[in-house]
Parts: sequence; structure tokens; C-alpha cells
Amino acid sequence: MNHERSSFYENGLPRFKGEYLDGEMHGFWEFFRKDGTLMRSGAFDRGTQVGVWKTFDREGKLVKETNFK
Repeated sequence: MNHERSSFYENGLPRFKGEYLDGEMHGFWEFFRKDGTLMRSGAFDRGTQVGVWKTFDREGKLVKETNFK
């Protein structure tokens, strides 16, 4: 992901929230839709997806779990 990209939509709601370590996504991250609903959440280890990532529908219901090694 490009650091130049804003972490907010034009409407002021967040696109994503998370921490960086040495310029790479690291730790727990959340990604949101333009309407503010949570779309996906999971963890990174220095830029690599790890563990269980969860995908949610607009009502907040879990629709998919993906396990990254």
C-alpha cells in the first residue's frame, strides 16, 4: 500500500486504521468502507498478512475468515 494514499475518504471517514513498523504495516489493522462500516480486519507482520483475517458484510456479520500462515 502506498503511504501517499490518505487514510480517510473524502467524507472524512477512515479508510483504514493500523500501525507501521519501519515503514511497513505491522500489528492489527482495520479496513473500512466509504459508509464507515468495517470491511476487513487482521494482523500484519512487517507487511505480510498473518493469522486469521475476517471479512464482514455491511451489517457487521462475519462472511469470511482467511487464515494466513
